[in-house]
Amino acid sequence: MTASVPLQSGGLLPEGLNISFKFLPAVLVLSMLGLFLAIGFVFRVADAEDMWVAGRSIGNLENGAAIGANWMSAASYLGMAGLIALSGVYGLAFVVGWTTAFFIVLIFMAAQMRRFGKYTAPDFVGDRFNSDAARAIAAVTTFLIGFVYAIGQARGMALVGLYVFGDIGLFGLTGYQSMVVFMMAITVGYLTLSGMLGATKNQAVQYTILIAAFLAGLYAVGFTQGYSTVLPQIQYGQLISELGSEFSEPFVSGSYYLWIATCFSLIVGTAGLPHVLVRFYTVENERTARWSTVWGLFFICLLYWSAPAFAAFGTDLYAEQVGPVYGASGMESAAADVIVVLATQLAGLPGWFVGFVAAGGIAAAIATVAGLFIAGSSAISHDIYTNIINPDATQRQQVLVGRLSIILLGVITTLAALDPAAPIAALVAYAFSLAGSVLFPMFFLGLWWENANRKGALSGMTTGLVLWSIPMINEVVPNYVGGVEAPLVPALAQWMPAIGSALIATPVVFAVTIGVSLATEEPDLRTKRLVRQCHSPEPMRETTAAEAVAAKSGGETPADD
Repeated sequence: MTASVPLQSGGLLPEGLNISFKFLPAVLVLSMLGLFLAIGFVFRVADAEDMWVAGRSIGNLENGAAIGANWMSAASYLGMAGLIALSGVYGLAFVVGWTTAFFIVLIFMAAQMRRFGKYTAPDFVGDRFNSDAARAIAAVTTFLIGFVYAIGQARGMALVGLYVFGDIGLFGLTGYQSMVVFMMAITVGYLTLSGMLGATKNQAVQYTILIAAFLAGLYAVGFTQGYSTVLPQIQYGQLISELGSEFSEPFVSGSYYLWIATCFSLIVGTAGLPHVLVRFYTVENERTARWSTVWGLFFICLLYWSAPAFAAFGTDLYAEQVGPVYGASGMESAAADVIVVLATQLAGLPGWFVGFVAAGGIAAAIATVAGLFIAGSSAISHDIYTNIINPDATQRQQVLVGRLSIILLGVITTLAALDPAAPIAALVAYAFSLAGSVLFPMFFLGLWWENANRKGALSGMTTGLVLWSIPMINEVVPNYVGGVEAPLVPALAQWMPAIGSALIATPVVFAVTIGVSLATEEPDLRTKRLVRQCHSPEPMRETTAAEAVAAKSGGETPADD
């Protein structure tokens, strides 16, 4: 799953896709991008509270839609259907992993994180474990997750942009690379204005666009091609026998072990993603946090139930009109990554309608990049600059450093996305393995075991970073180094694949954190009361955090009973 992507004629050009400038789709996409910029301007922020947690003013339905848009990236809208098209049953690991994770978040994390009541995920790690070093590691990890994850989004936006605007190379760049620069510039532009407040308002709009486009495209393809009459999400099964063993037979494209490793990494990675968990800091109380998760899961499932059907339709149309899907001369990963757009085009649907489906893919990618960049920039501005480097920073200084961090993330993501090392879903999965290996154990143990301490957290996080780095160096880094073939150690790639490394790393990190915590001194009573307050039955007000309740005179909290 981590082989390098061949560049075609100087750029990533999906075969079968009608790459040319199209007036109506271009107007549609540019209008949508203009709308995002306008919303960012209207809800522009001037203080840290709005910049990082939207003033804790978001309701459950709006936050649920924002969770859906924040979550359903180009990997969900484009990459997941593409992965299923190329690898069949193996691709279902992404559907199962990404949806299962939200039950863990709902039951074990959403309300508890809101009761803790901070701004960012590194905020939680630093305050819970009383360590600026742990805060810094979590902040760097958050920034790294945003970078790795966003590369896949930039790739998706650019590939879809080729359909709308054509293969237009500017300043010596290929058409694909020009699209990367253009789309990332728009995204960074509105984020530097809007912060979390504007990003949340935009994400609610972006979810509406992406789900409408995806479902409209699926139903239109299914009905016009005779694949379905009522529910394509169920009726696509009649196609499976015609699509070849690579699509329908289990573990033809990936071993059972790889399926389990990938699925597990996606589950724990989702529950450790900072840009997902920070959404629970934007709501008024823990009840709203729980209902946000329920709504978010419902909104997400609308697309996830539909992606396998889109993959089946696109695979059949590709085989009929373009060429073989599998084998040495089969579909390239660039075409698979735009199978949703390609299917609507091959179905003979009007150009403006295909453009609408393409716009949904761009909206999905931009919505996720927004969440990633807000989380990454807050890690630099709030957790490193304000909490460690300059505790006396003014609101204006914090917002300025946050905006500069967004620009930095945008620049390095753009550079890396000019020649990406893997398909969209694989690129995104690397970030999930990192989150699952380093942050998820800290969140889970920090919330549910009051004896987890600073030394345990530092040992566990360091172990997680090392274990994640090993398969990345083995499989991914060589793709960016000329003359080096990946993987460096095939046996390591088989048993600890980069795309599913958390299967080994996460249990080891749990064991290291628990073992070191048991072997060293327990946390102080204030920290234990902080953890207990996260599970208190007492409702919390909008501006209340567990730290304030635990520090009340006398030290007793309702959770001590």
